Amino acid sequence: MTDRANLWWKGACVYQIYPRSFADSNGDGVGDLAGITAHLDHVASLGVDAIWISPFFTSPMRDFGYDVADYCDVDPIFGTLSDFDALVARAHALGLKVMIDMVFAHTSDQHAWFSESRADRTNAKSDWYVWRDANPDGTPPNNWQSVFGGPAWTWDARRQQYYMHQFLKEQPQLNCHNPAVQEACLDALRFWLARGVDGFRLDALNHAMFDPDFTDNPPAPESDKPRTRSYDFQLKTKSMNHPDVVGFVERIAAVCNAAGASFTVAEIGGDDAVTLMKAYTAGEARLNSAYSFDFLYADKLTPDLVIKTQAQWTGAPDADGPDTANMAEGWPSWAFENHDAPRHISRWVGEADRPAYARLTMALLFALRGNPFLYQGQELGLTQDEIPFELLQDPEAIANWPLTLSRDGVRTPMPWQASAGHGGFTASHPWLPLSPANIARAVDVQEGDPDSQLNWTRRLLAIRRAQPALLTGALDHAVAKGDLLTFTRREAGDVVHCAFNLGAGTMPYTAPIGATLLALNGATPTSLPPYSALFIRA
Repeated sequence: MTDRANLWWKGACVYQIYPRSFADSNGDGVGDLAGITAHLDHVASLGVDAIWISPFFTSPMRDFGYDVADYCDVDPIFGTLSDFDALVARAHALGLKVMIDMVFAHTSDQHAWFSESRADRTNAKSDWYVWRDANPDGTPPNNWQSVFGGPAWTWDARRQQYYMHQFLKEQPQLNCHNPAVQEACLDALRFWLARGVDGFRLDALNHAMFDPDFTDNPPAPESDKPRTRSYDFQLKTKSMNHPDVVGFVERIAAVCNAAGASFTVAEIGGDDAVTLMKAYTAGEARLNSAYSFDFLYADKLTPDLVIKTQAQWTGAPDADGPDTANMAEGWPSWAFENHDAPRHISRWVGEADRPAYARLTMALLFALRGNPFLYQGQELGLTQDEIPFELLQDPEAIANWPLTLSRDGVRTPMPWQASAGHGGFTASHPWLPLSPANIARAVDVQEGDPDSQLNWTRRLLAIRRAQPALLTGALDHAVAKGDLLTFTRREAGDVVHCAFNLGAGTMPYTAPIGATLLALNGATPTSLPPYSALFIRA
């Protein structure tokens, strides 16, 4: 049995890199692995513990890498396996662990597995994907809908059957109920572990299995949430979230544990996500952590929201269901933005307050119990870019324009040099445009400003690293009073009291007696100005 408290990942800060948009080394307008390697010194300078690289595998790029055509090779857009090996070597030399994204709910329709599976109904991989006969009237087998809109079924003339896809039709559903499919996925993990990878983020893991009886999903009850896709009209109780995913999770964990102290984190969204997150991470034989969506799509940050999220993960034994009863609770991970979710400061505060608010939310993220995940550019305070329809790349945004939020606005390239063309990202035309406002926030501009978001990020991470309570301690005494949020982190004899003013007005405050670790945006032991924070070590 593994002692989780001694593993590198517990309390680690992970920096997400979206490879298309990080740095372009060859001037084709798309970021690549060599570009990442060339800028790892910047990442290491922040004080983070690991990088997570979004998919760079062979892919037709219909969903920009999340449609995998070969799990064990690098797409030429991003480079070669040798480029990946050089990236891992450089990261490790800088003290950074390397995590990569693995997508096991679906592949590309260009994957060799799918080409064989669709050829006929009797081949060796005929049941590696999800095939069903049409209803007598030719309609799809059931009412399941895809995340991107429309039925989760597409007719294939070769097999005279429908195949299932929970996302794009170019992303056919893997049949992860099949042990042979699971083993093939585990082989992909082994391949990358052998090349030095230290951990995995497992994309859309709760989509990996479904009701094998193909029962219709029930309708969703009325709510105040807008419905922009047919997917929004159903409760996805049958098309995803199948309890047998737990068995697959345990096989994944066994492979990773056999390779050493690797880090596994599940992405779990949708209905009843917290219950699934706990099931997938309970005990020592499952995944290490789960990646929360609680903040990623929240339209407002409030003390009540923070307290609600933290109350879901107390460290107490899990008792949610028969397969997790009395098992040790897993460890949470938190993010305020990522490649799918808009820049948080554009969602949560007005333009004039964004510099102070970016510092505040960084302090809050690093004070939560769990692993903080930073998305590239968050350390610069980048804002959401508005991409006009004619420049959109995101297939979901194009299909549902203008009623769904474009993911392209958070995927625009990193600005490295304010005076260079395209912010120093590329020597040619970038795949997405950079806004002048974000170019003005470039790394080289912020390096020389001690009060920049970049340098505050470094200071805040240094404080976090120096305090065991902030890394792995319990979180208790959480209180919300209007815009005031307070809580205490404690690990053995190390105690840190944290106070945050999430509002635009100054409020009086009486800090506990102790040494001031952080006084952000003018905070004092007796007063918290707008968007300020105070950490006191007791």
